[in-house]
Amino acid sequence: MAARPEGTPIWTDAMFTDAEGAKTFYDDVLGWTFAEASTEFGDYTQAYKNGKAVAAVVPPMPGQDTPPQSAWCLYFSSSDAAATAERIRTAGGTVLMEPMRIGDSGTMCLARDPAGVVFGVWQPGAHQGFELEGETGSYAWAEVFTREPEKSDAFFTSVFGYGSKRIKDEEVDYRVFDLGGDPVLGRMTMTDDFPPEVPSYIQVYFAVDNCDKAVEAAERLSGRKVFGPMDSPFGRFAAILDPQGAAFAVIDMRTTVGEMPEME
Repeated sequence: MAARPEGTPIWTDAMFTDAEGAKTFYDDVLGWTFAEASTEFGDYTQAYKNGKAVAAVVPPMPGQDTPPQSAWCLYFSSSDAAATAERIRTAGGTVLMEPMRIGDSGTMCLARDPAGVVFGVWQPGAHQGFELEGETGSYAWAEVFTREPEKSDAFFTSVFGYGSKRIKDEEVDYRVFDLGGDPVLGRMTMTDDFPPEVPSYIQVYFAVDNCDKAVEAAERLSGRKVFGPMDSPFGRFAAILDPQGAAFAVIDMRTTVGEMPEME
């Protein structure tokens, strides 16, 4: 597999206090199967769709503080995690976990932007990241939801060298980051519609064949619909909280409605 350009979304995982419950939920909603837990790396367990790696779940480490709620973490590709960590600091971000080598798999780093958005950095080794993208049950897109768009915009463009364009819409503040003209990440300004206790975050979208059925499956297993299903020129999508509080979205990219928006 060719190396992904610096700043390209490359992997996603989430920590769950009930990892077995998470497996049951995502198997039913997204059709994932799971490998044996890697005891060498804290029972880190990869998820697969059609035999190809798409994500991972992991329980808290023994003695580790249990997170207040689960959350999907998006990792961005880096050819040098240490250098990326330095750029994060220079741009006003915080390195939460210094670059750490994970066996021969690669090197990871966790960080937070100046607006509070938590994300990861992954320097691939044997683990090259997503083996399947844009197809049913796999990663499709991601958006930075931020209360301080100016800070997040300046940070991500500085760290990863993104170009950016804004959708021409007076009602919505939405920006698309790109690498060489290829869109890689969206950015949405959080409005008062978001409860004040919800921090800035990255929302990961997974592709599905039928958005409505995916929402029904999530609700059947005690997940909660946050909004949608909603039609758009990009696909029919919905935002969901899984039973352990991890936010994610599902999108049927084949069901599109309306014209693509103008960018500026």
